[in-house]
Amino acid sequence: MEKYLPGDDSIVMTREQVRAFDRWAINTLGIPGVVLMENAGRSCAELLEEKLAGFSEPKVSIFCGTGNNGGDGYVIARCLLNTGFNVKVVICGERAKIKGDAGTNLQILERLAGTVAEMKLDEENIKDVVRNFAADADIVVDAVFGTGLKGPLKENHKLLIESINELGRPVLAVDIPSGLDCDTGRPLGAAIRAKCTVTFVAVKKGFVQNEQAARYTGEIFTASIGLDPKLR
Repeated sequence: MEKYLPGDDSIVMTREQVRAFDRWAINTLGIPGVVLMENAGRSCAELLEEKLAGFSEPKVSIFCGTGNNGGDGYVIARCLLNTGFNVKVVICGERAKIKGDAGTNLQILERLAGTVAEMKLDEENIKDVVRNFAADADIVVDAVFGTGLKGPLKENHKLLIESINELGRPVLAVDIPSGLDCDTGRPLGAAIRAKCTVTFVAVKKGFVQNEQAARYTGEIFTASIGLDPKLR
């Protein structure tokens, strides 16, 4: 894992370039997507362990979406549970929507740790649910939306993101702060304000193109998913 500093020679990719890299890894090289997800989640967990090294009983609250970003969150949770962390996970949306590699990792986590909490985003008390879930966390993990997010956020998603920001807890964003556009670096109505972001494969175009993106990403670390993009 490497820390990104503005002006360095890090590889920068757009949303579509990252997607193309994933397709190449899966379809051409034959690496299962679940393996790539495992590598991504483990990288985030390693940084969390480093950040919380001075805590005797570290508490981590993980907000997971229903796509692959949430899948990374389930891997992170499992890795942290293995090291003795106090970990809470909540699905932000309908559990029934979780499929594929994310679904596989959710099932593994449930077998290991029991039932994972679920937050109904059509409820009016989203702020209260978020506060009750994560107010005592040493670090909050944002694994709600990934780089594929486009267009303005729905009102309930904006409320979720704003509620997480209002916790006042340090946040680690998985791949990209939820609500931030990958290619422009602008919020799509609202965006997580992270203390640090672990982004996968390459620095995202929006992080570099828009200097205001740093207000949302915090420190940026680039993590490998098991392949160097220079090999493609």
